[in-house]
Amino acid sequence: MSLDFGPIMPSVPYIVKGIGVTIQIVAVSIALGFVLGIILSLFKISRIGILQWFGDAYTSVFRGTPLILQLFIIYYGLPQLIDYQISSFLAAVLAFGFNSGAYVSEIIRAGIEAVDKGQREAAMALGVPYGQMMKDIILPQAMKNILPALMNEFITLTKESALVSVIGVTDIMRRSYIVGGDHYSFLPPMLIAGVIYYIMVMGLTLLGKKFERRMKRSD
Repeated sequence: MSLDFGPIMPSVPYIVKGIGVTIQIVAVSIALGFVLGIILSLFKISRIGILQWFGDAYTSVFRGTPLILQLFIIYYGLPQLIDYQISSFLAAVLAFGFNSGAYVSEIIRAGIEAVDKGQREAAMALGVPYGQMMKDIILPQAMKNILPALMNEFITLTKESALVSVIGVTDIMRRSYIVGGDHYSFLPPMLIAGVIYYIMVMGLTLLGKKFERRMKRSD
């Protein structure tokens, strides 16, 4: 069989429309994961034992189980507990956001611990409240150090977002599969989907490098 893109070319705009769905899922998941990651990282470095335990337990569970399992539990299992069927979009955002939060929390925790302890000691000596110290002194310095790791997590999340196709979200992957089924030819639309994902990932990579260069100039 020859690799013929001709029959599916009229369907390419339909596949491209999935970019918007993918970006929405990734953007909301990143925001949720980032906020959750900051909270969990503060839990992990807290002197309160129950908070430390919760942060470590959360990370252990979400890093130790497959993402697709978490997605299925939220989409298929959670409605059985709350007696309400949540949308596939919401299930995708929750699964990816909760999962990303576990990884981001470890990245931020490592960044916080990498900040010179003298910074914290000086702030405490000046009577700066803990919350203000973390917000204005420690976290800004930590973010500079962990930007490459955060960008790598966001890139990974963008690629893994293709998993949402298994619960019916019409993202790039799902649309390419639908086009393949309509034309009984799956390889051409899947290759087109691959090119789209590659362009998105390269765009994020270049954006991350641009931020890194800007931060280096500001040092």
